[in-house]
Amino acid sequence: MIHILIVEDEKPISNLIRLSLKKAGYLCTCVYDGAEAADILEKQSFDLILLDIMLPEIDGFALLEYIRPMGIPVIFLTAKNAVADRVRGLDMGAEDYLVKPFEIIELLARINVVLRRYNKTAAELRVGGLVIDTQAMLVYREGETVPLTPKEYELLLLFARNPGIALYRETIYERVWKEDFPYGSKTVDLHVQRLRKKLGWEAILHAVPKVGYRLEARP
Repeated sequence: MIHILIVEDEKPISNLIRLSLKKAGYLCTCVYDGAEAADILEKQSFDLILLDIMLPEIDGFALLEYIRPMGIPVIFLTAKNAVADRVRGLDMGAEDYLVKPFEIIELLARINVVLRRYNKTAAELRVGGLVIDTQAMLVYREGETVPLTPKEYELLLLFARNPGIALYRETIYERVWKEDFPYGSKTVDLHVQRLRKKLGWEAILHAVPKVGYRLEARP
């Protein structure tokens, strides 16, 4: 299981991130200052670090200098939105820089991109009675292949990686079709209906009024 270290001094934010990542199938450890983070990194290994910049004891920039020789990818999560701070963080070796406030779905997407870059993503996802082979791009139910179109597969992957999160139609369309959402389009609804029927997910893939859809299943 992918193990993520969350270094964030604001406990409500830290807890929200931890709960969201746990729903998505990640193991998380939270620490609340830079010194505590340095201590735990001497004792445990992690696949990814989510790092605030403005931390007690040791700030995020200084901590990144300590982390860099370990080869652990770092994503900065910070309220510091100045271009100079972003450039500094990226120049120092951070893989990404996300400014607060942010949507959890965007954080999950960025985490997935970084883990893929480091070949740390799970080759197999299990959710809602399905086994998804992300390398072969095949989906199985009870040992039988479920035939899906490329767009249905991408749609399934989006829901599987964001369980319990209400996804807006606009977000779904932009993630799967890689285009701006056309006003009034029914494309997402039609594809979700077909996908729900093919997967037998009528009971767990729910429409959220005035929003979009949410998968009520855990990995």
